[in-house]
Amino acid sequence: MQQIINFIIRYKNFLLYILLMIIAFAFTVQSHSYHQSRFFNSSNWLTGGIYGTFYGINTYFDLDDENERLLKENQRLRSQLFNQDTSPNIKLDSTNLKYTIVTGQVIKNSYAENRNYITINRGEKDSVKQDMGVITDLGILGIVENTSHNFATIQSILNTKSNINAKLKNTDHFGSLIWDAKTYNVVQLIDIPRLVPLHIGDTIVTGAMSSIFPENIPIGTIKKYDLDTSKSFYRIDVSLFNDMTNIKNVYIINNLNRKEILELEETTENE
Repeated sequence: MQQIINFIIRYKNFLLYILLMIIAFAFTVQSHSYHQSRFFNSSNWLTGGIYGTFYGINTYFDLDDENERLLKENQRLRSQLFNQDTSPNIKLDSTNLKYTIVTGQVIKNSYAENRNYITINRGEKDSVKQDMGVITDLGILGIVENTSHNFATIQSILNTKSNINAKLKNTDHFGSLIWDAKTYNVVQLIDIPRLVPLHIGDTIVTGAMSSIFPENIPIGTIKKYDLDTSKSFYRIDVSLFNDMTNIKNVYIINNLNRKEILELEETTENE
């Protein structure tokens, strides 16, 4: 306490000057509308900046929650989209669903090998099984190949073993989507007849003959095309919508009718 008193006595002139300056400033602001306006605008700018900073910090730490919320909303919307052809007048429920969707995140991704695989943080405990299709918000990604309790590996479309039914969106002519292992952002569509009209930039989507993916999932656009050696079919280079080097959030699709379809096809082939 004595130190405080000594400080006030030592700097009494300076402290008196500061006090008088504050009083004068207060009278000036109060008696002049212009100064009053500028003072409060400055005050609002300062407090607004502080609040804005704290809001930005809170928003940053809330990003994970917001991202999870958006994923769940996209999951719901995609489920409606993939199941909408059941009937326009029937409300969707567990009795008429064709597809279910699980969200997940990529924890490992390869794209520079001949046979590339992606690991996700969803597994058997999340009802993820072998041969489920995997997509992103931009398009097709691959097919689940192996699962453990907590994780799953996906055979990427950037895999020389990959073979997926795909079609031209404009004409519905279908072929097989493969990869020649030359570049990470281009795959090939083969078995398209030479009489089919093609244009650079045409969109390629998943076909209706797949029991893994719903029809019309985006894949990419035609980059170039050539007739193969037999001169009967096109070999089409497709620029992917997905940036295969930067994949984070995924959607795993389960075709609830797949088992029945495969059993029926097997029975038909054995007749």
